[in-house]
Amino acid sequence: MSQVATDTMVRVENVHRSYGHGAAAVHALRGVSFEVARGELVALKGRSGSGKTTLLNIVGGLDVPDGGRVTVAGQELAGLGETGLLELRRDRIGFVFQSFGLIPILTAAENVGVPLRLRRADPREREERVALLLSLVGLADHTAQRPGELSGGQQQRVAIARALANNPALLVADEPTGQLDAETGLAVMELLRAVVRSENVTALVATHDTTLLDLADRVLELSDGEIVEH
Repeated sequence: MSQVATDTMVRVENVHRSYGHGAAAVHALRGVSFEVARGELVALKGRSGSGKTTLLNIVGGLDVPDGGRVTVAGQELAGLGETGLLELRRDRIGFVFQSFGLIPILTAAENVGVPLRLRRADPREREERVALLLSLVGLADHTAQRPGELSGGQQQRVAIARALANNPALLVADEPTGQLDAETGLAVMELLRAVVRSENVTALVATHDTTLLDLADRVLELSDGEIVEH
């Protein structure tokens, strides 16, 4: 298993990813390389279809590159196998998506607690962690409400709390404000910034939102499948 320097959370080296074959092939990523330091909030920008989601899925272990290497939290993903990748995603990586992805029949607290149940965490530990996280995202008074009873911004806050349930080392977020109005999006972005600091989490966030670009420690741009760092 490859090891990286202790101050590096993500290392992407010469990663390629294409879809289709021959003349019809779409080259989403063309030799992408970059690093993300521990505790850093890095924003990933680029036009629609530029490969941002593909790159996030590869870093998060949800997709496999055609070539190149990806290392997360000191582990080279190619050497982990399906079981190792599952454990990495469960224990070390938190995911936040544009669509929230909450379970409609569960309350906010129950949604946040799902990852802890999957790990069979002690019930008292689970309840304490859920309460802490909902307080962290400003929803201490909404624990018993279901997603349909919450605003879009509140649902995304629940999704962020759920992503943090297992104390992940890396937070991967794909257009987390894509379904939110500007004011709510700003609040969510500021929350992400605060969470990175308070929870000591590293974050890689794909976004069109100029607010997050301003809040990020660093901005990477995907253009024609290649990284342009700002």
